[in-house]
Amino acid sequence: MAYDAFALILAMLALGMAMGRTALLPANASEVLNLVVLYVCLPAAVLLHVPRLHMEWSLLGVMATPWLLMAATWVLVTLAARVWRFRRDEYAALLVCVGLCNSSFIGYPMVRALLGEDAVQYAVVYDQFGTFFLLSTVGLYIVARYSGDAAPGTLTILRRIARFPPLWALLFAATCMPAEPPQWIASGLQRLSDAMLPLVMLAVGLSIQLKLPRDEVRPLATGLVLKLLVMPAIALPLSLLFGMPGTMLRANVLESAMPTMISAAGLAMSHGLAPRLCAALVGYGIVLCLLTLPGWAWLLGGLPG
Repeated sequence: MAYDAFALILAMLALGMAMGRTALLPANASEVLNLVVLYVCLPAAVLLHVPRLHMEWSLLGVMATPWLLMAATWVLVTLAARVWRFRRDEYAALLVCVGLCNSSFIGYPMVRALLGEDAVQYAVVYDQFGTFFLLSTVGLYIVARYSGDAAPGTLTILRRIARFPPLWALLFAATCMPAEPPQWIASGLQRLSDAMLPLVMLAVGLSIQLKLPRDEVRPLATGLVLKLLVMPAIALPLSLLFGMPGTMLRANVLESAMPTMISAAGLAMSHGLAPRLCAALVGYGIVLCLLTLPGWAWLLGGLPG
């Protein structure tokens, strides 16, 4: 593990939390930082890493893992909801917040910090072909079904996909971008990609909420255990089944261990699906993942290859 990178993560998170309690920054500072990451840093990371990918069959496993984990989420959350008698909105919130992980904003920098630069290319595949398309299809369907809205049509889904900047970077990287671009281009993309870690953690610190919804402790605990422990535990045998080599396997499992996707929780909250529970899953998930992710990285480091 790169301890200097992890120290930077902790420092920027703490700085963001401290600055969020002052009037030094405007109220929408976190949103602005997230937009910079979305429109600048994420596309730069995609352009930098996708052309370096060597196509192999095991990459299909990286693409498939998020979809298989969403299926597992549906089964496990349904069982938990029946046992603990969760409300309908709590059930829907857990489907979204457990099934969709923060595989880009937190995933890219954490994979780089814990596994190294070579592992980021697999995080990009996991995110772009898995989590992003899940949010734009299954995620939209869940919030529409359980909030009473009409199910999203094909045109709505396609518009949402087309408005995602890293997707255009992915298309360009896969078709036109050389694996070894000129040094000044590669250096610029690397610097923009490196900026993602401090910007994301500062934005998270500014917006993080650690309010415990007392009447929703049970669904909160259920969601955190499933998201941070059970999903990566399922991803590990899946990765072995797909025959992934060492670095790919570790990146695949670590991505599966990421906390709840902030955008997914925001989508559920905007539709009135247990907003306090969603906010708590994001906040506590990010804090706890600072313990669970290094733990998973340590366990994966003991695997052969």
